[in-house]
Amino acid sequence: MIITIVGGGSTFTPGIVTSIALRQKELGVTEVRLYDIDGERQSKVGVVVDWILKDMKSPIKLTVTTDKKEAYTDAKFIFAQMRVGKYAMREQDEKISLRHGVVGQETCGCGGMAYGLRTIFPMIEMIDDVEKYAAKDHWILNYSNPAAIVAIACQKLRPNARIINICDMPIAIIEMIGKCVGIKDYTNIDVDYFGLNHFGWFTRMEYEGRDVAAEIRAYAKEHGILLPKEHIEALKKHEATGDRHANQSWIKVWTNAARLMELCPEYIPNTYLTYYLFPKENVEHSDSNHTRANEVMETREKALFEGVDRYLATGEIDKKVFYAGAHGNFIADLAVALLGDEKKKFIIIEPNNGKVPNLPDDTMIELPAWITKNGPELIGIEPISTFYKGMIEQQNACEHLLVEGAIEGFYTKVLQAFALNKTVPSIEVAKEVLDEMIEANKAYWPELK
Repeated sequence: MIITIVGGGSTFTPGIVTSIALRQKELGVTEVRLYDIDGERQSKVGVVVDWILKDMKSPIKLTVTTDKKEAYTDAKFIFAQMRVGKYAMREQDEKISLRHGVVGQETCGCGGMAYGLRTIFPMIEMIDDVEKYAAKDHWILNYSNPAAIVAIACQKLRPNARIINICDMPIAIIEMIGKCVGIKDYTNIDVDYFGLNHFGWFTRMEYEGRDVAAEIRAYAKEHGILLPKEHIEALKKHEATGDRHANQSWIKVWTNAARLMELCPEYIPNTYLTYYLFPKENVEHSDSNHTRANEVMETREKALFEGVDRYLATGEIDKKVFYAGAHGNFIADLAVALLGDEKKKFIIIEPNNGKVPNLPDDTMIELPAWITKNGPELIGIEPISTFYKGMIEQQNACEHLLVEGAIEGFYTKVLQAFALNKTVPSIEVAKEVLDEMIEANKAYWPELK
């Protein structure tokens, strides 16, 4: 059985392959293929992956290729994590936004829409190539961001694609806040959740009879932040926590999440809601000359590729240079569940189709689902209340307009999407940001008329 990783040159690839190798027998996987259009970058990541498989004494064969036919032929699973424009364009997204006084973030606000416009058509091309070459019963498990926009485009343009859109952020949040109340076995925390991708709320959290949500509310009230105590102490000393969601740039995010729980105590928010509900505060806290993209390039990216060079020169590798954890485990566990018809619960992104009764059917909703061999079965919930419904409807309209504008090549619809986004204060600001982003993205965006 073959698993192909699209975006094989990602710094997340070593962690995903580690998770695959740990489940080799459950998956029955015989070969992992790394596929990327940047052969030089991918070859370096391939060095680390090769070392991992040998270190684990894994029987899995590794193939590294820039040829799509070789990548996809007879593949059962395609793990997609493409980043069109790489971190250089993420940096532009963030800095252009901040120059105009609006949130500069990878998947939220104007930055997220810019990233989405770059990703829509490469994703459709990938779906078509997979359909042409892969096993007929293949599954595409898609991590490519911004997941909500990508999911809408796939549903509109390729509604019959065998694709499940996912995000590891709900799992990362469960893991982090579980640690706040002493729960290390985060995979057994049972939750209910609803929303859009990076735009949702946990309505219930339980662990072995414990009401974790109530404990988290008490913890947030006491500490004013949703990070575990050991991370708080490490960050005070400017020490590394070893967690990619617990570094200096995330302090404000987890602090705002605690503040959101104080202001809206009904549910536990996805951390990304901070960008929509505290846009002014986020801009004021940001450095328009040094954004999160710069931090990633200077840390995770730099560490991995310097680690590869060191390994090639000395034969020694530091496992700390690559991230392994919930990100890789989530996608590998989803593949196991599909193969085994496990009917296990995962939070995924699918068309609503009445599962949230008072939202449109074509909303790409993020909800828990039972995973079977035939795909996901969303778990429906009761109608949601006015505040959450209004928030979701506004964001959903923004994302649908953006996708329609991309497909039609229609400038006005894309402008309306930017203006409708909750992070943007006026249509004049929306136009200023959009026009500058058009210039920056000439090599990537569809032409808008």
